Amino acid sequence: MVTRLGPAAARRIAIAAQALEVPHGQRPTSGRVTSAHIAALLRRIHLLQIDSVNVLCRSHYLPVLARLGPYDRDLLHRLSERPPRRLMEYWAHEASYIRPEHFADLRVWQRRRWVGLSALPEEAAAEHEQIAAGLVETLGRSRPMTASALAVALDHDHAVDRVAWGWNWTPTKRVLEHLFERGVVGAAGRTAQFERRYTLTERVLPPAVRGAPEPDPAAAADRLTEAAARALGVGTTRSVADYFRMPVQAATDSLTRLAADGVVVPVTVDGLDQPHWLHTAARRPRRVEARALLSPFDSLIFHRPRVEQLFGFHYRIGIYTPPDRREHGYYVLPFLLGDRLVARVDLKADRQHRTLLVQAAFAEPKAPQHTADELAAELGVMAGWLDLDDVAVAPRGDLAPALAAAVARAPGRR
Repeated sequence: MVTRLGPAAARRIAIAAQALEVPHGQRPTSGRVTSAHIAALLRRIHLLQIDSVNVLCRSHYLPVLARLGPYDRDLLHRLSERPPRRLMEYWAHEASYIRPEHFADLRVWQRRRWVGLSALPEEAAAEHEQIAAGLVETLGRSRPMTASALAVALDHDHAVDRVAWGWNWTPTKRVLEHLFERGVVGAAGRTAQFERRYTLTERVLPPAVRGAPEPDPAAAADRLTEAAARALGVGTTRSVADYFRMPVQAATDSLTRLAADGVVVPVTVDGLDQPHWLHTAARRPRRVEARALLSPFDSLIFHRPRVEQLFGFHYRIGIYTPPDRREHGYYVLPFLLGDRLVARVDLKADRQHRTLLVQAAFAEPKAPQHTADELAAELGVMAGWLDLDDVAVAPRGDLAPALAAAVARAPGRR
């Protein structure tokens, strides 16, 4: 078994494990992506992180585009909102679409104290606990409801809690999130305004996993750690733990047990000090031909230290940074080409003018000469998928002039 990897080999393993090893135009799914293709993809990467920012597109849609190419976004809604669900919402890396098979294991390991009632003063928490019974009873006899609809139905006070992270949550919303974290309440779907439609979790879970006994925490940790290690291909203990936001010590203990069973092996990556783990089922391609624009919340780049170590790519999304401190823009997507992250672009969908705006474009050191042409082609794919007619490149960033020229000469430009 391999015990030492070069950095390029480690990158190729990571890209292949994430189902990004070939451009989507070369995949068998090209032409028509079905729900079965997406379900198969989720069996490889396990989750899609959800985020409300819609300056370009909701983030959970983008990883599927990157891997399978243009597809009908309603397929994700069908998989997550219609029984038997093959996706469901729960906490994983962050709020995510997960495979229902992981739900019980993830619930055992939830430690997000800021989400529920533990962040409240004791007297406020006691008051909020009294709301929970009414919410559960109402959801048990009603269709799925939003937090605001439930507050109206139960005549709850709409005053906002001014605690914990500054969330502007009403008492109803905070209790619902507490029940969601505990696994009592689930999400039947989202409204057009991206509000969760809450229901009892037992109504969301497919029959095959409904009513399963509470798992042993160590066994649950082993299953989650194995899934994370397989989805990463190769990674440090911290990057494996970060995939599902497991405690590092729990992931460490699981990796030790998995290594004893021959599921993972310790390896060193040349030039990196930290020891890594290689999943024994990981493919080790000699070449990858990836080409993809990655959501800021794509699972390939979840763990920013890993991205910097393996790809030499220092990345910050920008949306959480004050405007005067944004180096590359607001909603910045890395561009994967071959086995490197070679550029980054700040994108916005101008729906009124039906244009995909490239507000800034920056090349990485040693980016290949054909980066602008490949990126222009991928931007064209994204624009078409978003039902936009044009791509416009602003003159910001060292790659912008070459990218603008490549976009201008791209085939099929209107």
